[in-house]
Amino acid sequence: MKLSISLPSLTLIFAFVPALSHGAQTIMDENKMMQDPHSYQRATFAGGCFWCMEVPFELVPGVKSVVSGYAGGMEPNPTYKQVSSGKTGHIEVVQIKYDPKKVSYEQLLHIYWRQFDPTDAGGSFVDRGPQYRSAIFYHNGEQQLLAEKSKRELDKSGRFDKPIVTEIIAYSTFYPAEDYHQDFYKKSPIRYKIYRYRSGRDEFIKATWSKEPESSVTKEKPVKQDLKARLTPMQYKVTQENGTEPAYSNRYWDHKAEGIYVDIVSGEPLFSSKDKYDSKTGWPSFTRPINPQAVTEHVDTSWFMTRTEVRSHKADSHLGHLFEDGPEPTGLRYCINSAALRFVAKSDLKKEGYGEYLAQFN
Repeated sequence: MKLSISLPSLTLIFAFVPALSHGAQTIMDENKMMQDPHSYQRATFAGGCFWCMEVPFELVPGVKSVVSGYAGGMEPNPTYKQVSSGKTGHIEVVQIKYDPKKVSYEQLLHIYWRQFDPTDAGGSFVDRGPQYRSAIFYHNGEQQLLAEKSKRELDKSGRFDKPIVTEIIAYSTFYPAEDYHQDFYKKSPIRYKIYRYRSGRDEFIKATWSKEPESSVTKEKPVKQDLKARLTPMQYKVTQENGTEPAYSNRYWDHKAEGIYVDIVSGEPLFSSKDKYDSKTGWPSFTRPINPQAVTEHVDTSWFMTRTEVRSHKADSHLGHLFEDGPEPTGLRYCINSAALRFVAKSDLKKEGYGEYLAQFN
């Protein structure tokens, strides 16, 4: 199950998730996949709860789709109830369809290892049992070699004080999970965030990987004296003092050029113009960050109300607030201060060190 008896509050929250009918059986045909005119390939990863494993790959340039499902067992067309019992031999997985010309299997492995505890043989965080253990299902010999190499390198890195136990298994069949499990973080963002936080996953990832730079263009946060000299008064007030700039009198509220928006302090990528929309509020608004780890969320009780504050992950700059009144596909509105952002045009992405994001605009 997704819940632990040690977390009764979670049990109450998830008791209200509707039991929707299971979708039709799908077994991925590797021969058809190889004939795909777009030359898409597939990667299948298990790292505990598949809700949490979808998000890191969803916005990666070159990834076409991420589907939650079940792999590794003998029972045909299993249901979530059957798999969660631990008796079918299946493992919760995500299957990623990707364009190898835009993102490599090695890059997907790099992301994969940073999402769970690979030293835990008994499950993943609060989810216990073999159905939640970690595994890489390789689709061909090249994937097998790359997976084994990455596992060896991580084991020797000294990152963990226990051996890596993640299995590397030949892929056989894949069955998509029920519809309500797909993109759960979009359909039920509050429940998803509560589950993810209470499970211990976010705390583990932060403690294990926070010292590793996430991007070659990301810099450490400068000291305040330097920031005061470099930023305008409004930029400093917003990012360092949690200020808010005037609506409609800011740089990007009606900005429509193609490109990405980065933290004015550190240069870390935050949002894409592909996800920007006119919210009629007078501030730049986005349906989601450029990747799920780009921003952090915090409870804000100022001004006699409770809101969700949004800050940049690396520099910890105050950016704005998150609301649940946005358009599809996420239903979210990231209301961001222009003063916290710097725009990098599509034509300048490669020159400024953000070339990995060009694929979003092709």
